[in-house]
Amino acid sequence: MESLKASSNVPSVYIRTTVSKTQFRKPMFLNFHFNPSPSSSFSLVDKNQSKFKVFTSISSPVSTEPTNPPEPELETRSQGEKFDWYAQWYPLMPVCDLDKRAPHAKKVMGLDVVVWWDRNESAWKVFDDTCPHRLAPLSEGRIDQWGRLQCVYHGWCFNGSGDCKFIPQAPPDGPPVHTFKKACVAAYPSTVQHDIVWFWPNTDPQYKDILVERKPPYIPQLDDPSYTKLMGNRDIPYGYEVLIENLMDPAHVPYAHTGIMKTPQPKNRVKADREGGRPLELMVKRLDINGFNANQEWSLSKFIAPCVFYAYTNPSPNQTNGSASSSGTEKKMSVQRKFALIFICIPVSPGSSRLIWTFPRNFGIWIDKVVPRWMFHVGQNLILDSDLYLLHVEERKIMDAGPINWQKACFVPTKSDALVVGFRKWLNKYAGGQVDWRGRYSGALPQTPPKEQLMDRYRSHVLNCRSCSVAYKGLNVLEVVLQIVPIALIGIVAVAKQGAMSAAARTTMVSMAVICYASSRWLAHFIYKNFHFHDYNHAFR
Repeated sequence: MESLKASSNVPSVYIRTTVSKTQFRKPMFLNFHFNPSPSSSFSLVDKNQSKFKVFTSISSPVSTEPTNPPEPELETRSQGEKFDWYAQWYPLMPVCDLDKRAPHAKKVMGLDVVVWWDRNESAWKVFDDTCPHRLAPLSEGRIDQWGRLQCVYHGWCFNGSGDCKFIPQAPPDGPPVHTFKKACVAAYPSTVQHDIVWFWPNTDPQYKDILVERKPPYIPQLDDPSYTKLMGNRDIPYGYEVLIENLMDPAHVPYAHTGIMKTPQPKNRVKADREGGRPLELMVKRLDINGFNANQEWSLSKFIAPCVFYAYTNPSPNQTNGSASSSGTEKKMSVQRKFALIFICIPVSPGSSRLIWTFPRNFGIWIDKVVPRWMFHVGQNLILDSDLYLLHVEERKIMDAGPINWQKACFVPTKSDALVVGFRKWLNKYAGGQVDWRGRYSGALPQTPPKEQLMDRYRSHVLNCRSCSVAYKGLNVLEVVLQIVPIALIGIVAVAKQGAMSAAARTTMVSMAVICYASSRWLAHFIYKNFHFHDYNHAFR
């Protein structure tokens, strides 16, 4: 998203932006043509609802006298409903990327938690990542032979409810100190929905059965067995607010992702520039404390506060009544083809967030069965990298201006920014203008590290993805093999007695040694570029 500072003395007027349609791009890993078709039978947008008014500021091309319009709706605060950041379900990780044999450290909303598999209850548990003994991190511990979480500092063990079950240092015939309340670990309510572990960030006993009253957000496509739904996750070096508004902004795709994502163009339209950017229209509806719905050209979309933003194929009238098909078979294939983009954005700490993504579809299922997940992640990580540095810097400029002054600092005169403006309106009106960290942080963002560290994929993704981690280890083993083979082949040629090996055999072995060595060098470059650091220079795209 482009952020331009508007001068306070520039005259402006306020217009109502009736946002209705936009073009949305499918992920780059789908290399076949996709025509959007009807989605599932539920509707996220009420057609009878009045359009939500999004106000943006534009420079007046006529008047040179300053106007005094009412304050934009974006800056208003709700005097009634207030969004409670700590009364929500938050996702932690996809189950496919969690190892049941070990505890996992995660941070969400500034809270350090440990996620581990309790085999006695056959459930994922989420605890405060602090041993009550001497405050060592439980995530550095292990699962003992009885299926308890063990702190490896002094061996204290805890069951799935957080109760201390064993203190090695306590005499067996002494007082049962392990039963004291202070020996227990704070346990958060947790559950698995859509193959993702969620937790409720409040350990108060009143929330022990919160799952009965309130469940994590439900996304029908992730509950439909006819869809394929590979997942990915990555830690992002910029904050939740910037992450989620970037995913709501299709207008940046042809520019920030040049060369990786192609943007389809309307028929009979002349491209205004090389990248093919064009006016986009979006419609935001029904904004309230729980989020908002939106319409786009090919899709409907929904923001479920605070974490979920997803878009799914919008049924067209032609496909609904069958007029777009020339035969019954074509009609059946057209109507059944469905697709969604699902982004789950997690606030971690100021200047840091986590993204879980999945792109469910009910066609081309065989692709996901043949192609390993890490190969999809190579392309998807490249997309994230291509605007990562832009957004990291942008966040710091927004912080300099003050998050509450976002609408004054950024000039958003076109309809393509409607969802971004809608999100900022929700944030300001209901959620206090920014994430509520409850005083855990001073408000300052962390310093910007060198680019190689900022965009390092290994720590931000590979270590947290089981598929990429296995591939990384396997490719490194292959690289070593390709380095050993040339040495062995050259050694055999060197020690072979004259006449014991034909000239053709010698030539073949030397050629194989050269090929193996060259392959090892290419593989080393591939590993570094796709599992560690891949710079993206926009000037040469």
